[in-house]
Parts: sequence; C-alpha cells; structure tokens
Amino acid sequence: MTIEEKYLSDWSGLSRGQPEVLHRPRTTDEVARIVSDCAAQGRSVTVQGGLTGLAGGAVPGRSDTVVNLERMNAIEELDALEGVMVVQAGVTLEQVQRAAEAAGWYFAVDLGARGSCQIGGNASTNAGGERVLRYGTMRDNILGLEAVLPDGTVLNTMNRLVKNSAGPDLKHLFIGAEGTLGIITKLVLKLHSPPGQSTCAVVDVAELAQVPELLKLLRQRLGAFLTAYEFMSAEFVGLALNLTDKPPLPAMDAPWKVLVEVSDMAGVDAGELLQACLLELMESGRVANALVSQSEQDRQDFWSVRHAIPEILTHLKPTINFDIGLPWRHMSGYIEQVSAYLHQHHPQARHLFFGHLGDNNLHLITGPHAEGHDVVEEVIYGPLGALNGTISAEHGIGFLKKPYLHHVRSAEQLELIRRIKGCMDPRETLNPGRIV
Repeated sequence: MTIEEKYLSDWSGLSRGQPEVLHRPRTTDEVARIVSDCAAQGRSVTVQGGLTGLAGGAVPGRSDTVVNLERMNAIEELDALEGVMVVQAGVTLEQVQRAAEAAGWYFAVDLGARGSCQIGGNASTNAGGERVLRYGTMRDNILGLEAVLPDGTVLNTMNRLVKNSAGPDLKHLFIGAEGTLGIITKLVLKLHSPPGQSTCAVVDVAELAQVPELLKLLRQRLGAFLTAYEFMSAEFVGLALNLTDKPPLPAMDAPWKVLVEVSDMAGVDAGELLQACLLELMESGRVANALVSQSEQDRQDFWSVRHAIPEILTHLKPTINFDIGLPWRHMSGYIEQVSAYLHQHHPQARHLFFGHLGDNNLHLITGPHAEGHDVVEEVIYGPLGALNGTISAEHGIGFLKKPYLHHVRSAEQLELIRRIKGCMDPRETLNPGRIV
C-alpha cells in the first residue's frame, strides 16, 4: 500500500523511504497487538505523534510499520477537585490546555506547535517550551503514564499522587526516551492554578553579556511573578516582523531584545512591579529601552514575534536548526564564537539566535544552506561538552543529532543507554536507530 505523504516525514524534512504499513489505532489494546505481532515477526516499528519534531525521530524507514497515535485523542478524565487530567497520547497540547482552562485549571507546558503537537510526543521528547522558568518541563507535569513495551506488554504506571516513593518511578524510563523503550499511550497530567493577568515587555539590551545579568536581576526582584524570559537577536526580530507584516518596534535599535512576561498572583499587579523594575534598570543604564504591553492585544503582538518560527523556516529553507543548552555564564562567549564563524564562512546565510535562557536553552536557525551541514553542526556541537552543555534541550536526538551525542554524553553513559535498550527491546522493535 502507498502511505500518505504526510506520514513520511516531520518538520525536520528528513526522508527515509516508504514504510510497509500504517496503523492508526484507537485503543491501547490495538497498539499492544500491533507491537506484539511486529516483535514476533522481526519488524521495526516507527512511533508517530503530531510530526512536529525537528530531529527526525518520527520518520519511518523502508519496510517499517508505522504506529501513528492521532486517533487516540480522548480526554478520559478531568478531576476538577484535585487538578489532575487523564488523556490519551494523541490529544494535542492545545486540547489539553483548553480542557484545563474550561475546568478552572491551567496546563503549564506551552509550545508554538500547540495546535499540532501531541501530548504523547511532548512526553517522549520531554518538551519544554516557554514556561519552563516557572513550571518546569513535561517531566515535571506528568504524574503517571501507561506504555506499551517492545514485546506488546502493557505497563500501567498511572500514578496520580504528587508524592509516591514506593520504589523507582518507572515513568521516567519513557519520558525523554523518544519511543525507544515503549510507546506512551496514556498520561496523568498535573494541572496548576491559573495565573492571573499577564503583562509583557520587550526590552532593548545593548550587550549580549547583559542578557543573563538582566534575568538574574528580574528573578531576584520579581520572583514567582516572572513566567517567561525569551531573548532574540535584533536580526531575528526584524525578519519576524517583516514576515508577519507587523510594524517595527518604536525606538528600539539595540542588537538584543528580551521578551519578559509576568503574571498577577494573589491580587498583586505584576505589571506594575515589572514597570517599576524596568524603569529603575533604565535609569541605572543596565537596560537601553523597554516597551511594556498596555493591553492583551499588545501582549499577543509581542509574542507573535517570538512565535514566527514557521514563517522564518519557510523563508530561509533549507535551514540547519539547533536546540542546544549551556550554563548562563558561557552563553555570551559561545554565541559570539559561533556567530563569528558563521558570518565568516557562510556570509550568504542568515544566522538567527533566540532562546528561553531561563532554562539554559539557546536556539539557532541558520540558512539557507544547500550543503555543508556536517561541518556547521560539528562547529556548533563540538564545544558543548567542555561547557557542560547539551546538543538537545527540548527537541530530542532522533536520527539527525545522533552522530553528535558523544560530544555531551560520556562513553559510560552511552553504553548504559545501549544496555537499557538491549534489556528492554532485544529485538530492536521500537524506533530502532534513534539516539544510539
């Protein structure tokens, strides 16, 4: 049979061939039967969610069996008393967010791909997004889960308790494992009290080294009111505004921009606290300029700049996309080093830096690049091990980042990952070839 083209690749653009069969199961039992049959027959399974990944992990190979979970899209339970939600893995992130809001709660993980990405895939890559600074990654928002093991066994670890120390917490075998140790089919999600009204500011910063210093000051002064801290190069902001037909930001010409968001709590106006803090920082010269949102529309317009990734990727393709992490103290020196190399050796391309910073996450889009990907990736990834960094902060390893994992994982770590995979999946049934 010919598989529809949308199931052959993800946002990475990687293509590996025509799979043998596509399954879109509706129940965990169906998934278990498919996996059991594939294990018995020695067939490889590629697991798919919303196909929004950038590491190629959901891309099937020739003769693979594809298990896409898009039909497992039910919200099975929402405990409005305790703030716990039970969902199938194919539910989109946006569906989870809306259901939580309708019940008076808040699901804190948020990504630009919220309307397409599936919650099971978010868990499989331990997605982070824009609210990690306050609420943590997916790992911190999952109480329990159900997974189908590589032999078809269904493992139920549907814990819904915040505290449970009855031995090792087995859910962590599957969160961030990219479907290599089991297929996540259901999740128990932890909800939060909804934040109050949010206020945003775009801040002009003259020097890159001031970006982490500003974050330190804002965390010290605003504490839990601070919900997001996104930094962007002026080139990123300019291109985003151009591609989304937004007017330029007034009187803001510094090379670095920071998007700060605060949320009210317990009747305290966080927006007033933010304005007072930024005014003091401008008067002391630590901030060049700042523009504070005066309405919800302003706030959405500010975020639309940061969310212009799809437009930028389309405009610059073919691109090389990086999702790295490193300590704050190394951030400015690393960016300056990498930027100098890219502008010297690839002057024909655009090199756009942006990231979450509060969770140590730096993104880079560079393109167009018709060739030479391996050299660029080696330059970007090579220094990270010595800086205690990572080659993937939130997108996973998949196929595309696997050749560079040795830069940030020791030989002992890689061997242990292989041993765990070999113990749980000796026939290499689930997502073979990913990570290691």
